[in-house]
Amino acid sequence: MTHGVTLGYGPLTVFALGLLLGLFALFHAPLFARLGLVSRRDKAAAALAGMFFFTGTLHFVTPERFVAMIPPALPAPLVLVYGSGAFELLGAAGLLVPRLWRWAGWGLAALLVAVFPANIYVAVSGGSVEGMPENNWYYWLRLPIQFVFIGWALWCSRERPQPAHPAAAP
Repeated sequence: MTHGVTLGYGPLTVFALGLLLGLFALFHAPLFARLGLVSRRDKAAAALAGMFFFTGTLHFVTPERFVAMIPPALPAPLVLVYGSGAFELLGAAGLLVPRLWRWAGWGLAALLVAVFPANIYVAVSGGSVEGMPENNWYYWLRLPIQFVFIGWALWCSRERPQPAHPAAAP
């Protein structure tokens, strides 16, 4: 497998930091209420958008690490990496726009299903990718986690209740 550029921190650190920030946003951040993110689903969508902004950006900053995950039978791996990164960024932005929530959630879920074969390929081939753990268990662990993210994206795509305005009360 080809090796990409490492960013100087491991993926488990990124995962732990993302999880902590996501939980913070989901349950505690009053800043999000000021931004109109009141419900848990709003906050979960913001956290998921943050993750996809981060990972989508990485597709352009360190594409080599993602090219290494593309099964050799697929054509134009770099184009696939840039395309999936662009769709991650578009989906992330869509999760933050009320008119686009449903489309963005479904689109990100579809994207996660589309890239699932690459995760299977890396796990089955026993390969490793620069900047990610060299132990094969990590790549097998990514497989069920993908379903968590698919469910999360679909949950965020559901209609969100709008807060009642005090002026509207009789």
